[in-house]
Amino acid sequence: MPIRAARASLRRMDSDFLIIGGGIAGVSAAARLSELGSVTLLEAEDALAHHASSRSAALYEPRYGLPPVVELSLASGDFFRAADGILSPRGLLVVGREAEREQFEDETVGMHLERISAEEARAAVPILRPDVTLAARADHAWDIDTDRLLQGFAREARARGARIVTKARVGAIARDGAGWRVEAGESYRARILVNAAGAWADGVAALSGVRPLGLVPYRRSMARIPAPGGHDISRWPMIFGVGESWYAKPDAGALIVSPADEDPQEPHDAWADDMVLAEGLARYEEMVTEPVTRLLASWAGLRTFAPDRVLVIGEDPAAPGFFWLAGQGGYGFQTCPAASRLAADLIGGRSPEVPAALIAALSPDRFA
Repeated sequence: MPIRAARASLRRMDSDFLIIGGGIAGVSAAARLSELGSVTLLEAEDALAHHASSRSAALYEPRYGLPPVVELSLASGDFFRAADGILSPRGLLVVGREAEREQFEDETVGMHLERISAEEARAAVPILRPDVTLAARADHAWDIDTDRLLQGFAREARARGARIVTKARVGAIARDGAGWRVEAGESYRARILVNAAGAWADGVAALSGVRPLGLVPYRRSMARIPAPGGHDISRWPMIFGVGESWYAKPDAGALIVSPADEDPQEPHDAWADDMVLAEGLARYEEMVTEPVTRLLASWAGLRTFAPDRVLVIGEDPAAPGFFWLAGQGGYGFQTCPAASRLAADLIGGRSPEVPAALIAALSPDRFA
């Protein structure tokens, strides 16, 4: 039975939908659900997108990830192409040495890349070392204006009356008749609880008396360095080492370099580990002619994955009215248009635009 079918039997609630989490998952869901009823979104921090969503590499590369993730990313393409000013051309380049050829070939096929010569690669990124002999590129990668995307969803939600509350750290969650009551400085009640809490999603489930799914936050560190060798890097592609052993991306005249670390963490306001960052920068330096002489800044975020590394979207099979929108990992921005639309379709009892097999692959039922 669609979740909305129980509406007539419920006593009056503060909202139809209460969303916990003010990152891109929660804010995009607020915009979509505001088409269906009243929405309240709770964010623990002083502002939206304080954690993972403000620390993203901000790339739309729809061939990145496992097949269900790729399918969801591709389903987001029409939204991105129609949105004004959200995407801008970037492209990507994967580089490596001869010893990495087998993995390089696998990635070239899996990510739909075009093999190019080492000379062509150095024409695009002139700091690559002479022993970087493997290269493949793709044009199907774009920068995402993440702030514009997030604020656009927030404006859409507010325009339909959604209430977005910051500094609202959740302390308790309980059943309230046929709905939910959440204590976060004040009491909030709703028919449907949407768990979009990122690294804290399993904790929200536990507070709600719902079985956690085994979501794990992993730290991803970043360093901002000056443009190498004084080059104009504005047109450089995003560069990946084979096996995503590191990556680099131009950003506002500087270069962001990541060791592509994945260290499991407890949910917290993450920061970069100096040793991990140094090791990752060393891997980057092995591939380029310009050493890293100073950092402009460093930071880290938490990328939260389900055990199978696929997003979780759907009503909990054992907790009616508890809806998962979690496990975005590193794919939150590039999947959010389709993910939020799917969430609203499932909650509203509409026929989703994506295939049934994908819905099943994303459902929390797979962990039951």
